[in-house]
Amino acid sequence: MNEFLVELTTAIPEGTDPAEVDRRRAAEAVRARELAGQGRLFRLWRPVGERRSVGVWRADDESDLRSNVLGSLPLWPWMTAVVTPLQPHPNDPGPTG
Repeated sequence: MNEFLVELTTAIPEGTDPAEVDRRRAAEAVRARELAGQGRLFRLWRPVGERRSVGVWRADDESDLRSNVLGSLPLWPWMTAVVTPLQPHPNDPGPTG
């Protein structure tokens, strides 16, 4: 699988029922765990004080990422995504212990 750096920003539509927001956020947490278990969500961070997330995601290609991975997130209809394909760097130290 290929790796992608993805910046996700969620904008909840004005007037959305708070119960619907809570339901989707709970479902989002479940789906994120499933995707991590499948090796699709590798790492995820939230910049301090911001309502966006930055993560490393894995997919066959960008179409697969957008359709089958990110598109499966319950909050996806309210998200915008900036996707950057990644490739290994020759000086990457690899995973650290």
